[in-house]
Amino acid sequence: MTQVLRINGVEREFPGEALPETLSDLLNALEICHATVVAEIDGRIVERKDFVATRLTAGQAIELVRFVGGG
Repeated sequence: MTQVLRINGVEREFPGEALPETLSDLLNALEICHATVVAEIDGRIVERKDFVATRLTAGQAIELVRFVGGG
């Protein structure tokens, strides 16, 4: 059975039990630094301090915006 999350408008499949349990787990799997991202799940912004406690379920829409330094 495949589970799906929509990340930045793109469906990403996770086979079987491989769906990350939390937003923090997802960011780790995607190799995204928690300190440089703003996350929104189903239209609700998630505070950085809550990443580790925010559970994910199949079918959610997740938007991740990364800050990039430069000039």
